[in-house]
Amino acid sequence: MQLEETTDVEEIVMAEDGKRKSLGRGLSALLGDSPPAASPTASSEAPVKATREVSIDQLRPNPFQPRHHFAEDDLASLEASILELGILQPILVRHARGSDTEFEIIAGERRWRAAQRAQLHQVPVVVRDMDDVQALEIAIVENVQRSDLSALEEGDGYQRLMDEFGHTQEYLSGVIGKSRSHIANTLRLLGLPPKVKALIEDGSLSAGHGRALLAATDPWAMAKVVVKKGLNVRQVEKLVKKEGSGQKASRHQPMPGKDADTLALEANISAALGLKIDIDHKGESGGQVHIQYQTLEQLDEICRRLSTD
Repeated sequence: MQLEETTDVEEIVMAEDGKRKSLGRGLSALLGDSPPAASPTASSEAPVKATREVSIDQLRPNPFQPRHHFAEDDLASLEASILELGILQPILVRHARGSDTEFEIIAGERRWRAAQRAQLHQVPVVVRDMDDVQALEIAIVENVQRSDLSALEEGDGYQRLMDEFGHTQEYLSGVIGKSRSHIANTLRLLGLPPKVKALIEDGSLSAGHGRALLAATDPWAMAKVVVKKGLNVRQVEKLVKKEGSGQKASRHQPMPGKDADTLALEANISAALGLKIDIDHKGESGGQVHIQYQTLEQLDEICRRLSTD
């Protein structure tokens, strides 16, 4: 039986104003709500927002929820826990836009879903005033820190934080408490073709398989081979390397080999974009950079990055 998890995010929003606990290494900085300087007239004991019971029908799902899949086994286990012990941790909500009686879930959607399965009529909530930015950031950071997301959902969350709020990979690393290389590698998975992503989502391939397939000429074709033969990540890496070596030999046979600096630059750009890069440097006369893509989604991503200010 799965007991409810107490999250750092919910501890933060239930703590006294000006005494928020940290999430990762700086959620307060992420939310932009560091406590103000003390005032002689300010009370040192600001009231905590009280928990209250509301009808389960008054709650709406979180539109910013980064998690797309709620595992059946997890919900069943949490349902059993709720039936035996009740809901131990209140659900964090805010008022739904234009309504005083309906609420939008910020954190705790899985608890709400399990409570519905357990046929509860009321659930405990804590109501907070938050704008869309705060709601999105808390939803993403909470799920990422609790490891409730798949690798692709995690990557989508990072991408949204970067696109919508201008956060850098370095900044997210400090806030979420994961290494920059982990964030970069997770983001790279978003460059895979949709069919390969689907295989990762359903568990046919791991995130490690996906990262290895990024360097393949045709990730989807190779993914089918990987699934059919049950190859592990190391075997996929060798297969991709062998494919690349064969192509390089045939492509550059009549030409002198590239220098180490050019090869290193190709590797760096390929790692950053998650796409195969070929640099044809002709010395003082210039050269060309070729970016290979397999899907319109990848082309859209290239165009988006090139047009970003």
